[in-house]
Amino acid sequence: MLRRKYKERDEHGRLPHHWMAAKAQTHTHVLAFVGVQSIELNLQALTTRDNKGETPIDIARRSGACAEIIGLLSLTPEEARSLGEEEMRRLYAPVPYWWGEMIDWIQSRSYADCHKFINEHDDELVREVLKYWNSQLLRKVACYSQEYSDSLVFLALRIIYQHPLSLTNKNDQGNTMLQFAECSQYNACREIQNVLRLTPKDISSTPFPTLLRQHLPKQFVDEEIYGPYNTACTFIKHMKYDKAELVEVEDVLKKPTRKCDVYSSLPAKPCDRCKNTFYCSPSCQKSLWKKHEFCMRACCY
Repeated sequence: MLRRKYKERDEHGRLPHHWMAAKAQTHTHVLAFVGVQSIELNLQALTTRDNKGETPIDIARRSGACAEIIGLLSLTPEEARSLGEEEMRRLYAPVPYWWGEMIDWIQSRSYADCHKFINEHDDELVREVLKYWNSQLLRKVACYSQEYSDSLVFLALRIIYQHPLSLTNKNDQGNTMLQFAECSQYNACREIQNVLRLTPKDISSTPFPTLLRQHLPKQFVDEEIYGPYNTACTFIKHMKYDKAELVEVEDVLKKPTRKCDVYSSLPAKPCDRCKNTFYCSPSCQKSLWKKHEFCMRACCY
């Protein structure tokens, strides 16, 4: 039925694609999703003309549609068919696409895939996914968390921290996330219930590393999650109290330290031009200039 609706024309000879192109000045994630879906259900509409002889892309450009919709409507039917439904969603409606992926991963308890998406993708995309679809993701966590998992608790905290008010959101029957977790049908593990008992005030007033320490086992936090935070805190501490100790911080960060070509005991910076020689001071650089100049000439040739 939906496929048939997307092929029906109005009195102006316009398909839903034409009207979407005319009304798409402001981009939203739902608009992008509907746009992709409309093309999936009627590929030929991309080149269909209305009574004025305009295609959807003609209308989009004339009416000042958002860049995302113009890019989507610029596809030819052949290009859209070649991309396929899943790839079109990933490219042109990435927020709904990745939300759907996270929902599937949570239901199948593939929490590592959720963390991989959060860690490896653009920060803005991750924020949008966790912000606009926060309640649905958290509801899935509440409904599929009968078995305790450190990774699941970490994921729940990451989702909540992006949008604390999702803890108080209710569905059509008036149930909160905690009520989902506590009902006998889902019976979420105690650790997830404790996370869902947090209030938006608790979240906004507590640093994220502190939340991790409060809700995850110390060993898991220290070794698998808290490590990057420990490293960052150590670096900041040295920067604040003693810049000379930054050499020690480099060891903590496990980054190799290059030594001065003159005084091998001192850390050094590379030459701005060749990047192959290292000096701890301008005087050291000057003392080896003749040798360095010869090496640079050799590199040039």
